[in-house]
Amino acid sequence: MPRVVALDVVDVRFPTSRELDGSDAMNPDPDYSAAYAVLRTDEGPDGHGLAFTIGRGNDVQVAAIRALAPHVVGRPAPTTARDLAALSADLVGDSQLRWLGPEKGVAHMALGAVVNAAWDLAARRAGLPLWRFLAGMTPEELVGLVDFRYLSDALTPDEALDLLRRAEPGRAGRAARLEADGYPAYTTSPGWLGYSDDKLADLARRAVADGFDMIKIKVGASPADDVRRLRLAREVVGPDVRIAVDANQRWDVATAVERVRELAPFDPYWVEEPTSPDDVLAHQAIARALHPIRVATGEHVANRVVFKQLLQARAVDVVQIDACRVGGVNENVAILLLAAKFGVPVCPHAGGVGLCELVRHLAMFDFVAVSGTTEGRALEWVDHLHEHFTDPAVVRGGRYAAPTEPGFSARMVDRALVDFRYPDGPVWTNLEAR
Repeated sequence: MPRVVALDVVDVRFPTSRELDGSDAMNPDPDYSAAYAVLRTDEGPDGHGLAFTIGRGNDVQVAAIRALAPHVVGRPAPTTARDLAALSADLVGDSQLRWLGPEKGVAHMALGAVVNAAWDLAARRAGLPLWRFLAGMTPEELVGLVDFRYLSDALTPDEALDLLRRAEPGRAGRAARLEADGYPAYTTSPGWLGYSDDKLADLARRAVADGFDMIKIKVGASPADDVRRLRLAREVVGPDVRIAVDANQRWDVATAVERVRELAPFDPYWVEEPTSPDDVLAHQAIARALHPIRVATGEHVANRVVFKQLLQARAVDVVQIDACRVGGVNENVAILLLAAKFGVPVCPHAGGVGLCELVRHLAMFDFVAVSGTTEGRALEWVDHLHEHFTDPAVVRGGRYAAPTEPGFSARMVDRALVDFRYPDGPVWTNLEAR
C-alpha cells in the first residue's frame, strides 16, 4: 500500500495588486497567493491542495501547513471515505494546534489545505474528478465524513442521511446534465473597486456578450462612488441582468442598511458581506431591514458552527462556501447539508487563485448528490490566473464546464511554482530590481 512520505509546501504569490485586480473596500492591494501543499507518496500519485491568501501573511500560512506534517507523513495514502474522515478527525483533534483557533483562522485553513490535498490524492487514485468521486459515495459514507459535534441542535446524522437518500435516485441524470450543460456562473471580473468607470463599463458589456446573466460590483468606498458605479453598471447591462453588490465587511448595521437602500433604485440582487463575517445578529438585523434584497455571506465564515447559526437565525438568504477557508472537503460537505436542511441556496465564493478550480467540484457535488437543483444558484467566476493550473476552470456561455480530469484540480504547473515562488522566484526578484 502506498504511503505518504513528505508534505511539501511552497509560498506562491502573484503580483495582482499592480493592476488592482481583486481590489475591494477592505482589501485595496491584494497579491493573490497560495500556500501550496503537496502530499508526496512513495508510489504516486501525489495530492495537491492550497490555502488562499492575499500576500503578506502567506509565509505564516505556509508555516502552519508545515506544522501538520507529523500527522500525515508515514500514514497510508487515503483512498476511501473512512480514510478521509479519519485524517480530518486527526488534524482537527490536535489539541495544541486547535488551541490557536479553535477551528478557525490560520491553523484551520492549514488543515483544510492538507485535507483537500488528501481528497485530491484519493480522487486521482480513483481516476475520477472530485465531484464524481464524492457523488459516487453512498449516503452513509457521506454522513460519515461529517463532524456533527456542535451541529446536532440544527442537523442530526439521521436528518442528513434522509436528505442524501432522497437525492440519491436522480444522481446519474443530474451528472449527465452537468456534463452536457455545465453549471451556472456569474462574474465579478467587471466590478473590482480599483477599476475605472470605463473599464467597469467595458468589462460589464463583455460579460453580457459572453453569456453571463449576473455580475457583481464591489461597493463600500464613498456613497457617491457606489451610486455612480452601480448606476453605470445598470445602464450598461440593462434591466434583465442581475447585479450583486459586495461590501467586503465594510459596514456596521446602520450604515449597511442606509447604504444599500441608497442603491435600491438599481435593483441589487444581493448584498454580500455587509458587515463582520462573525456577527450573526448583525447579519440578521440587516437581512430583516433590507428584505426583499438578499443578504449573502460565507467566504470569511470560519467554520460550520457559524454557518449553522447564520442559518438558524435566518440571517442569510444565500450561503457562500469557500473551498479553502474552512477545514476542507469534509467541513464543506457539512455546510452543504446544513444549507439543504434550511432550504437556503448555495452560491460558492471563488475568484482568488485556485478557488474557481476547486469550488466548482463542491458546487457540482451539491447539485448531483445533496440539493438536486441549481435554482437560485450560481458559482462565482473571475478570469484571473487559471493558466497556472494543470486542470483550469473553464466557463463558456456563462456556465462552468464540468471537470473531467482526475483529482480536485488544485495542481499548479511546475513553471508557476518556480516563477512565482516568494521571495526568490524570478517574477519577484525582477520586480524588486525594478
